[in-house]
Amino acid sequence: MYIPDDFQEQRIEVLHDLMTQYPFATLFCNGSNGLDANHLPFELDTEIGEFGALRAHVARDNSVWRDMKNGDEVLVVFQAGDAYISPNWYPSKHEHHRQVPTWNYRVVHVYGKVSIHDDERYVRGVVARLTRQHEASQDEPWKMSDAPKDYLESMLKAIVGIEIEIVKIQGKFKLGQNKSEQDILGAVAGLKQSGQQAMAELMCPSSKANFKKMENKK
Repeated sequence: MYIPDDFQEQRIEVLHDLMTQYPFATLFCNGSNGLDANHLPFELDTEIGEFGALRAHVARDNSVWRDMKNGDEVLVVFQAGDAYISPNWYPSKHEHHRQVPTWNYRVVHVYGKVSIHDDERYVRGVVARLTRQHEASQDEPWKMSDAPKDYLESMLKAIVGIEIEIVKIQGKFKLGQNKSEQDILGAVAGLKQSGQQAMAELMCPSSKANFKKMENKK
């Protein structure tokens, strides 16, 4: 991934936080049937290795788990929001017109080695932890024990576990860090006016970091 210095995010805790908050990601592999992409919710275990590990499950009918071998290299892409940025939002555009449209976003690319786990105990653990995580916000969280035992067992037999040992992780947070103070604030105002409140809030800390960088250069 191309990452200019201004947009590079290397703090592992920040990258892990994004992966945890936005766990639905895209798994890319190059298996026996060529390039493939699957969209899956992932569980992040930060206690394994230097960068952590990812766990997920796929349908048994999905050929991806047969196409990959243990140890194959894969890429998982996490994305956390994006927004179009109009050059009209930059005050400098109205001074010299030397601005163009762009797109702001946050992504994390995770590179790792895959392991296939075709056993019920493993997938039961993955499903249980993912369920607890994502049902926690519900008024009455669903539990695996809510389903009839025979039905649940049939569902577990229909999926296969995947684990990815993370060997490299990259973060690109493109939030206007390469722009001036006035242009960042102009883009923040434009985003708020267009209903993109989340991206506007993300750019505010970015602008503070940019201001500090500018101060250090003086």
